[in-house]
Amino acid sequence: MSLLFPLGLLAVAAWLLPLLIHLARRHPYTPVDFAALRWLRARIRPRQRIRFDDWPLLLVRLLLLAALALLLARPALTGPEPAPAAWTVVAPGLDAAALRSTEDLRNWHWLAPGFPPIGQPAPPGDASLPSLLRELDAQLPTGTALTVYVPDPLPGLDGARLQLSRPVQWRPQPLATRTSQAVPAPPRLRVKSDAPAAAQHWLTALQRAWGAQPLAAPLSADALPEPGETGVWSSADPLPTTWQAWVDQGGSILSRAAHPAGARLLLRDAQGAPLLWEQRSGRGHVLYLPGEWDAGRTLALRDDHLPRQLLQALQPPASPRLGDALDQAPQRASLPPTVPPARELAPWLMLVILLLFALERWMASSARRRRPA
Repeated sequence: MSLLFPLGLLAVAAWLLPLLIHLARRHPYTPVDFAALRWLRARIRPRQRIRFDDWPLLLVRLLLLAALALLLARPALTGPEPAPAAWTVVAPGLDAAALRSTEDLRNWHWLAPGFPPIGQPAPPGDASLPSLLRELDAQLPTGTALTVYVPDPLPGLDGARLQLSRPVQWRPQPLATRTSQAVPAPPRLRVKSDAPAAAQHWLTALQRAWGAQPLAAPLSADALPEPGETGVWSSADPLPTTWQAWVDQGGSILSRAAHPAGARLLLRDAQGAPLLWEQRSGRGHVLYLPGEWDAGRTLALRDDHLPRQLLQALQPPASPRLGDALDQAPQRASLPPTVPPARELAPWLMLVILLLFALERWMASSARRRRPA
C-alpha cells in the first residue's frame, strides 16, 4: 500500500482537539470542609494528575480523526490484481459439448460477435475469427488465461499474422471438409475498333496468355466497356471525359497515353527503365503503358514475365482467406511493460469513517445521560 498524497497525514495534528476538549470538560471536584481538619497546621496540597473521563469515547474520536487524515492521504494498493477467471472460446461450427467434456467447466463462450455464453445456441460463423480474437484480447483484463478452439483449416484470414497481448492455448480442431478458395477469372479486355492492327495483335496474345478466352469484340466509337471488363485505350491521347467518368465509377483501363503527374510507378523493364504506372481515380484506376504497342518493335512487350505482371497490376491477388490453423497460431505481441493502476481505498475508508462517527455519536449521547443533573 502507498499514499498518493502523504501530506494529508499532517491532519493527524487534529488529535489535539479531542484531547483538549476532554481535559476542559472533566468533572469538577467540589471541596468539602471537615471540622477536624481546619485545626491542622500542615497544608498538604493535593497531588494533581492528568486524567481523562470517558477514555473509550476519546479513543473513538482519535480513531475518527486518524481515519479522516488517512482519507486525505489517499491510500492505494499498487500490487498486481488477482488473476481473473480463465476464458475459453469456441469457434462456431465446432461441437462445443464434445470439447467441453474433455476439460473442467470454466468460462466458456462462443467466438462470435458479443461472445455469448456457450449455453446459448451456436451463432452463425460468418464473422472473421482473427478480428474477433483481436477484439476479445483488447476486452479481457490483463492476466486472463485464454484457450481458443478453432477449425482447421482456419477461415477468415485477413493477410496479417495474428498477434495478441497474452499467451494463448491454441487448439485447432480438424474438419472433415475443406473449403476451396474461388479463383477469380482473368480480366477481359475491350479495345476500341480504331486500334492499330499491331496493338490488337499484341492484346490478343496478352488475353490468351491469361486464359483460353479470346479478345472481346472491339467497341464502337462511342461505346464504353461493360461492368467487369477492362477497357483498353490504345491511343496516345488523354482519356476522354466519358471514359474518365467510367473509371471514377470503379472501372479499370489500360492506356497507351503518357502518365500524368503523381502516377505511381509499378513496373520497370529488364533494363531498369520505367515501364508501367498506375493512377487511382475515384473507385477505379488507370494503368499507363506508354510507347508503341507493337511486339515486333518494342522489346519490353516480348518479355515472358510481362503478362503475369500486368495481370497482377489489373487484378491484385487477394489475401488468403483460408489457411492451416496450426501455422496461424497467435504470436505474442511485444508490448511495453504496463504499470497496473493504483486501486484507491477511499470507498472503504468512507465506510469506516461513517461507522466510527455513528459509534462516537452513540457513545457521546450515552455519556451525557450518565452525568448527574
